[in-house]
Amino acid sequence: QVQLVESGGGSVQPGGSLRLSCAATGSPFCMGWFRQAPGKTREGVAFLDVNGNTAYAYSVKGRFTVSKDDTNNILYLQMNTLKPEDSAMYYCVADGHRTALQALDVMTSLGPTAFIARGQGTLVTVSS
Repeated sequence: QVQLVESGGGSVQPGGSLRLSCAATGSPFCMGWFRQAPGKTREGVAFLDVNGNTAYAYSVKGRFTVSKDDTNNILYLQMNTLKPEDSAMYYCVADGHRTALQALDVMTSLGPTAFIARGQGTLVTVSS
């Protein structure tokens, strides 16, 4: 059974950077991030599969980068040029068989319950 623990959230000014981490037990086929802000629809943010394929939401392309330390089973989300609209609770999820692009699509259509594991979340606040 895959378990996920996120860390790295915090408060930052617009234009700043943060790096989120997600430590996983086991080696799922695909891992990624989604976010949920109060009063807003959840949004798949970025996914990475074991073949090195990535998929990003249009809203974060060019600013966020997802990567993984395969030795230690840690997924990262490097977030640069942060905007106030990036403020949300960020959750890590794992999937057993979908590619990164499929996982991003499924997050949009079905949500996190379609995944095999979800972390407890870490809060990101972007404000001046």
